[in-house]
Amino acid sequence: MNFFEYRDGELWAEGVKAADLAKEYGTPLYVYSAATLRRHFQAFDSAFDNIPHLTCYSVKANSNLCLLKTLRECGAGMDIVSGGELHRALTAGVSASKIVYSGVGKRTDEIRQALAADILMFNVESMGELERISAVASDMGKTARVSLRINPDVDPKTHPYVSTGMKKNKFGLDLEQSFTAYARAMALPNVEPVGIDCHIGSQLTTIEPFLEALDRVISFYDRLKGLGLRIEYLDLGGGLGITYNEEEPPHPAEFGKALTTVLKDHPMTLILEPGRVIAGNSGILLTEAVYTKKTPSKDFIIVDAAMNDLVRPSLYGSYHGIREVTPKGRPELSVDVVGPICESGDFLARDRTMPAVEPGELLAIFSAGAYGFTMSSNYNSRPRAAEVLVDGDTAHLARRRETYADLTALETDCL
Repeated sequence: MNFFEYRDGELWAEGVKAADLAKEYGTPLYVYSAATLRRHFQAFDSAFDNIPHLTCYSVKANSNLCLLKTLRECGAGMDIVSGGELHRALTAGVSASKIVYSGVGKRTDEIRQALAADILMFNVESMGELERISAVASDMGKTARVSLRINPDVDPKTHPYVSTGMKKNKFGLDLEQSFTAYARAMALPNVEPVGIDCHIGSQLTTIEPFLEALDRVISFYDRLKGLGLRIEYLDLGGGLGITYNEEEPPHPAEFGKALTTVLKDHPMTLILEPGRVIAGNSGILLTEAVYTKKTPSKDFIIVDAAMNDLVRPSLYGSYHGIREVTPKGRPELSVDVVGPICESGDFLARDRTMPAVEPGELLAIFSAGAYGFTMSSNYNSRPRAAEVLVDGDTAHLARRRETYADLTALETDCL
């Protein structure tokens, strides 16, 4: 459930009219609902109340500080994949003891940054990374807590770009490599292996791939006990999907029950890394129709949002619901909703049946709270959109709109 709803013929974000937000802050405009964020986090986190656990929100999904602070107040830890995300999490007031660091390409300076902050643990993805963490930790006189990311070779049956748990993917180590890596970790100085990590993909709509991966991880855990290792944490990553169109992903309560049934007899703290399932339907993107265009083969609605603002339709072929902010009850037609960027791939919807709109009218693109602004760019020298967080009947400017001066602020006059 989210708190974007139509009342008396107008779209509202909690207690604020979407049209009023567009008038005050302009478009394109990301609008987030604090109540939805809290509801989604609590629904997910409470699903694991019967076992020791830590829910670490995946910062990559939406890294706005206002959202991170809102989730921190709910008790969330953070899953990060870069030094920048660590900086954001710490700036938002998240305790380093609730931060886990994933990602295949951690640089030496980023490892130093995380060790200095004393994060909970690194999710290590290669032997080279393990050796480097040991060397950096030794140089700093620190002990690095680590888990090894296991690649269980499980097909998550999702988009190939967000599948991460198969042999052909770049992530983690296979089971035999992982066993060798744990033995090496035990011998390395300034490294303490404390966990097992596994993440198989994103936007999963069934529980079965999670359970298949968990079964392989538990068997591997039993092998590790033979090495004399005491594993404290089991990090199962994130990946639970949301409804964009007609998907029917399991409710977090169903997901939690299935995992709890398997893990209740294993003395480990479960770490989860939800991102999309928390933030996805907590945000919308408001855009204004600039022109309409009719050709012999196609009708177009040209809007002021573009692939630089929301790249998922162009990159993944993803569906996002698009509706009028103020429905007029007009006849429907098949249209492409496109942006101003000079690419044929700049579209937000193709062959979409929706009411005809006129220039100047507002559209809302739904399910845009995850992998929306965080994946945006300045392509075509377009300033990035503003972000607003609505909490009740109050709107907070979470990030101002970029200006043309911002576009060139970091560049130098080299002539």
